[in-house]
Amino acid sequence: MKIKIVDLRSDTVTLPTEEMRTAMAGAKVGDDVYGEDPTVKELEATAASLVGKEAALFVPSGTMGNQLAVLTHTERGDEVILDSEAHIYCYEVGAPALLAGVQLRPVSRLLSEQGPSVLRQALRPADLHFPRTSLVCLENTFNRGGGTVLSPRVMAEIYDLARQQGLRVHLDGARIFNAAVALNVDVKVFTCCCDSLMFCLSKGLAAPVGSLLAGSRDFIQRARKYRKALGGGMRQAGVLAAAGLVALKMVDRLAEDHSHARRLAEGMARLPGLKVDLARVQTNIVVAEVPAPGTAAHLVSELHRRGIKCAAFGPGTIRLVTHKDVSAADIDYTLQVMAEILG
Repeated sequence: MKIKIVDLRSDTVTLPTEEMRTAMAGAKVGDDVYGEDPTVKELEATAASLVGKEAALFVPSGTMGNQLAVLTHTERGDEVILDSEAHIYCYEVGAPALLAGVQLRPVSRLLSEQGPSVLRQALRPADLHFPRTSLVCLENTFNRGGGTVLSPRVMAEIYDLARQQGLRVHLDGARIFNAAVALNVDVKVFTCCCDSLMFCLSKGLAAPVGSLLAGSRDFIQRARKYRKALGGGMRQAGVLAAAGLVALKMVDRLAEDHSHARRLAEGMARLPGLKVDLARVQTNIVVAEVPAPGTAAHLVSELHRRGIKCAAFGPGTIRLVTHKDVSAADIDYTLQVMAEILG
């Protein structure tokens, strides 16, 4: 008997829509390294306008976008302040040290309501022994925080403090449209509170490949050279950019993912042996604690054996992410399987 598969590992597993496939097949292309791909240029201009920045740069991945920002905003030996659970710190292979030669300074609870005071306490006085702090990195939504939204008010306070100190602010906005949809606000409410940002097309927006880095024209001009140095010159990239243009029209449907995540979280909270903080289920990510450390991997394995794919988020935690290829019926099926396993 064929087992039903529900893939909740990440919203990166989304498949391109038929509209995307059609757009890709008919895309007008040119050599993007020469600045001649019309579809890439259209995507970059559209994205920049959407997030309220002067210019944007199409890149293969969110990690590359973040690392280009670090490279462009800093000099070797500088210090970058970010949250101790930030994606850039936890999941980007130590690239800031490897590529930019900078020191990351992780601080706890920067991505919280206490963020402004946390940043204030983390600032170093001028001293011969200290590195120069040049950049603050934020993240919205907060992946390891369970997809929580950092409020525009907190972002604005952090941005104002950083500017007073002569620091730049980069936003890892991989899921920034999830934040905007969750609060029912224009995304510019968030993006006005940073000097640069990266957002992904290949997560909830369902494009097969790509992210955008946005900022001032001068910033993007410098980042473009670093992109070439890192091997990001994709030549006839309009084939991919065409799917990205379709993805930018899919922002509103993220509300469905949020609804499915809430349905999943509330159902999981009623199951024995699982603990879900419903206050932290704000977008499309559900994080649950399992009975004892070490059991998360076992539960993930049991779920996978029965067709439900999710990820261990630590020895005692699992993470499930909703997306366009997960239906309400899939959520109900997932809860049914979990109930059978947990008894």
